[in-house]
Amino acid sequence: MFEIIIAILMLIGGLPLVIFSSIKAVKHSAILAAALGVSPLVIGVTLVSIGTDISEIFNSLISCALGHGDIDVGDSVGSDLTQLTLIFGLLPILTGVIYTRRKDIIILGSCEILSLLLIFSIVEKGYITRLNAIFMVGSLGIYIWLIYNANKESVLQRVEMIQRIKAPKSKKFHLLIASLGFGGVTLGSFMIVDSVIVLSEAVGVHEYIISFFIVAVGTSLPELAVDVNALRLKHHDIAIGDIIGSCIVDSTLSIGIGQLVFNQNPNPVTAALAVPTVLYTLIASFIVITVVAVRKKIDKKAGILFISLYFLSYVFLFTFWLRI
Repeated sequence: MFEIIIAILMLIGGLPLVIFSSIKAVKHSAILAAALGVSPLVIGVTLVSIGTDISEIFNSLISCALGHGDIDVGDSVGSDLTQLTLIFGLLPILTGVIYTRRKDIIILGSCEILSLLLIFSIVEKGYITRLNAIFMVGSLGIYIWLIYNANKESVLQRVEMIQRIKAPKSKKFHLLIASLGFGGVTLGSFMIVDSVIVLSEAVGVHEYIISFFIVAVGTSLPELAVDVNALRLKHHDIAIGDIIGSCIVDSTLSIGIGQLVFNQNPNPVTAALAVPTVLYTLIASFIVITVVAVRKKIDKKAGILFISLYFLSYVFLFTFWLRI
């Protein structure tokens, strides 16, 4: 019982530590890079593509290093579903109607669906090889190029925001804060992964399920915070690009990086759990992208639909798992 309490406290403490540290790490890394003369465009594209996914990336590395690839896949796929349904659904309720351009959403959405199809083709085998991981990580470059060309205006808006950043402190100060931020993300990720392993063994719930439904919500909160702020500033394209871009990163780099660096030759994945979650996420993504592309906006009605898709996953997936 004491072990379970400690694990729950570690999970509760690890999630906010990861969120807070990742925000600080990204912010001060961007300021430092700008101060060192790195191209704002390079910084902007990087932030759009992986800025809010540091928590999933570090979870991937640590879970695979400890030989628990299911946590990596569960967190990344769960983050995909959470962001495209729950986060997308909450945004119009919190900030009002979000307007989109059909061409942009179709291109971005197609990249997301293709990345999920790639995951599905891999996890159904029940393992991930290093070659699979190389392919997943490498495909991110293609998606970033497509995202940039489809969502160039929002990237340029982000570049302008970075160019306006003033560095009131010394470069050493920003280097220190960025280093502490990445250190906090590492510690927080270790706390999360370790707590999931302990809770899984103690309560008899598979670590994939805990990662998919609990950890994924926590690691998706940075997207909600960033996009609410962007929408309040009327930067609709930035919010849309961040969410779908983040999902693409989750489906490629976030899953693949841990499997690439710490592959167990190969890393096993519980296909009976992973396949239905990826399939449901794929179907939900198609519905969300289609609705947004047809209506060219996300209002409260669409938000309620997307949130319903998220909670429907509990019913569908648990019903499916009870049958196997």
